[in-house]
Amino acid sequence: MDNVNLTDHFLIAMPSLEDPCFSNALVYVCEHNENGALGIIVNRPIDLDFAGLFEKIDIKLEQQDLAKLPVYFGGPVQLDRGFVLHRPLGHWQSTLSINGEVGLTSSRDILVSVATEGDPADVLVSLGYSGWDAGQLEDELAQNSWLTVPAEASILFDLPPEARLPAAMQRLGISFSQLSDVAGHA
Repeated sequence: MDNVNLTDHFLIAMPSLEDPCFSNALVYVCEHNENGALGIIVNRPIDLDFAGLFEKIDIKLEQQDLAKLPVYFGGPVQLDRGFVLHRPLGHWQSTLSINGEVGLTSSRDILVSVATEGDPADVLVSLGYSGWDAGQLEDELAQNSWLTVPAEASILFDLPPEARLPAAMQRLGISFSQLSDVAGHA
């Protein structure tokens, strides 16, 4: 497992993963290096839409066609903080470029642009993120807690939340019914 880099990959939670935060989760890995990993759960909408979010943060939502878009539970770390997965990359105050096409931005300027201009057009807003310390994700992979597959931006931005996990599984050629909740080692 040394030197594996899962940036721009999906993590698919195995049925044996007992942490309720990650049960049936599809995580998009935004950064993975020797210091750890950061990802966003992309298939877990919460009971908050863009209209409610923008009202809470005092930004006028002029793009009313976006009002009903869901906000997501991105993970259990920093639940009071917003993170925006988006494409195209653009130029924002605080952006992590994931693959040259998709970025993760945590600065307010992108939310102002979404609210007023509808730009960037492809956005997924989460509260919180998923984080792993150095070596932690590699340990979880060794324990068969996750399946991995290269990510595809169309799964993030073109599919409804309930279709994202099955689409990622399909990239592996399997379905959840084929997975066991008992971990094994060959």
